[in-house]
Order: sequence, then structure tokens, then C-alpha cells
Amino acid sequence: MANKNTKTKAIAKPIKSKATQSEKIKPAKAKPAGSSAVKFKSIPFWIGFDLGGTKMLACVLDNDYKVLGSARKSTSGSDGQVKGRQKILKAIHEAIANAGVDPKGLQGIGIGCPGLVNPEKGILINAPNLGWNNMGLTTTLKGVFKKPVAVLNDVDAGTFGEYKLGAGKGARSLLGVFPGTGVGAGFVYDGKLIMGRTVSAMELGMIYLPGTHLGSPEAGTVLLEDLTSRLALASQAGIACYRGQLPELDKKTRGNLRDIRSKALATALKTGEEASIIMFRNSLRYLGMGVAAVVNLLAPDHITLGGGLVEELPDLYLNLLKEEVARFAVPGLAKGLKYSIAKLGGTAVAAGSVAWLRQREGK
Repeated sequence: MANKNTKTKAIAKPIKSKATQSEKIKPAKAKPAGSSAVKFKSIPFWIGFDLGGTKMLACVLDNDYKVLGSARKSTSGSDGQVKGRQKILKAIHEAIANAGVDPKGLQGIGIGCPGLVNPEKGILINAPNLGWNNMGLTTTLKGVFKKPVAVLNDVDAGTFGEYKLGAGKGARSLLGVFPGTGVGAGFVYDGKLIMGRTVSAMELGMIYLPGTHLGSPEAGTVLLEDLTSRLALASQAGIACYRGQLPELDKKTRGNLRDIRSKALATALKTGEEASIIMFRNSLRYLGMGVAAVVNLLAPDHITLGGGLVEELPDLYLNLLKEEVARFAVPGLAKGLKYSIAKLGGTAVAAGSVAWLRQREGK
């Protein structure tokens, strides 16, 4: 077992963020709408769609997954599902126009959604952070575009994208772990996403552990994501700000939860203040427990980590998670495990959902 003081010093070291693949991919500039000089490119293309909790992104992808054009919109779940559908359709039309491609070249649409989905019927069953339920996305998109549609959980889509095109390329089995507002996970085994017959799976953040906190719905239990997500860290950081334990973070955010984002948390850690070191160390210990449980059950040969917080602190998450998984997993299953940082960044969900669709359709 590693000495606690040794781990504390390791965490306190300044950590440089690595550039993500999303920084390297620059979508084509939009063409002037209605200009007589515009000539549509007659090429086959796919739409990859990332339906996020706060924003949605539509990408036009060519055969090689190059982003030809894109469109973003705020999701605003409180506006309701009808307006949500309208925004999705509008974003797709705008992305196609921005890419300057002939709409007739559309081959299909892949969409990754937050929450539970029924991939067989293409239904978003429940998106807690949007308040949307039983949303028939395949019916809507097929009705308008008359092309094949694949509906996935967003972390499943991102993990499949990394398996096919990114950090996990060449792996037999890949576990993707993405700490964010919650903690999402996806698992690809021999080219297939692990899912139920009618519902997505791998809800890593929803594992219950012994313990409790003021928000626990059941006394004596605590969810893994309540100990390991960015939101959990931000909540603890807000308390530390109030107590004067993170003065630099407090100056920048006034302890406002909405302002304590990934970059602010990473900056707080790099200052070496004890309160930030302790909360990250504890968070990664619990995350290691959760990931070790998956390792013990499914024995992946590769684990990739993604999300904003991981991108800000790649070395911390790689090194300490590896250490904690080795502590809690069966030694024979943890031995030889490969770890990596996700490469596709902001395009992972869009590219992954299209990659899944193309594999399903044999294209």
C-alpha cells in the first residue's frame, strides 16, 4: 500500500494538460446562405449528434470521420420535449448548410443522449438532467430525413468512438470512464457495446456504497457519483471556500457551485492547498473502487478516461486511478491493464454514434 504522504506529494505536483483531438479537428467554415456562388459538394456523409445536458452539437462527418461542418445550440431541457425536437432538427439542417454538402448525400444519423435509452426502438427513455421521458428520436428523425438512425447513450457512443477511432483502437475490450456531472461508463467487448436487449447499461455512477451524506435518498448509502463526479468535487470545494481552506478558488468563484468548473478545480489542485489535495485523493480512491468492480466482473484489457476534468488533470487521473484499481481489483485481472486518456474530445459522441450506425448498417 502506498504511503499517504507520498500520494499527497504526488498529487500536489503541477500537471500539464495535454491537447485533445478535438483541438486538432477544425470544422469547415459556414458558407453564406442563399449565395448563388455556393456549389454543394455531392459526397456521402453522416450526421453525428451529441445531445448534451446543456448544449447540443450536430456534426457532418465524411467517410473518414472528418468534420465538414457543425452547429451548436443550447439544450434548455426546461423548454420541453417539443421544442427540444425542433432544436435537434434545426441544428441538423444548419450543420448540413454550414458544411456545404448536398443534403441528398446523407447516409444516416447517429445520436448520443444523456440517460437511459432503448437502442432497439430508438427511444430516449429518461434524461434526468433534461426532464425528458420516452422521446421517440428514431421516429422523429426517420420521419424527416428518411435515413437509418441509431440512438445510443452518450457515454456508450463516446466509448465506441474511442474504440474505433481513438485511444482504444486495437483493443479487444475497452472500458470508458467519464467523470462529469455524474460518472458515466461504457464497455465495448470484441466490437460490441455491452447493453441490455431494450435498455442501455453500464451506469457506473449509480453503484451504491456504504456511507451517507445529507443528500442520500436512503440513509446508510451513497452513490459512487456523489463521491467521484466533478459536481461532487465542486460541492466539496464550495464548502472548503466557505471555510477559508481554498482562498484562491474563493477569490475567483466566491464558492459559487456553477462557477466551480473543471478548470477551476484543476487550478485549485495545482496550488497545492491541502483541502484540494485531500478531496481529489479521496475522490480517486472511491473511483478506483468502482472501476475495480468492473474490472473484476468484465476483465477489460484497456481503460480510457475522458471528460473535462480528466483533460485538465490527465496525469493525476491516469496514475492514481491505476494505483487504486490495482489496490482493489483481483491482481490477476489488474495486471497488464492498459490505461489511456480519450483522444476524440468534443467530437467523441458524434463520431462514436456514427461509427456504431455504420457498423450496424455494414457501411
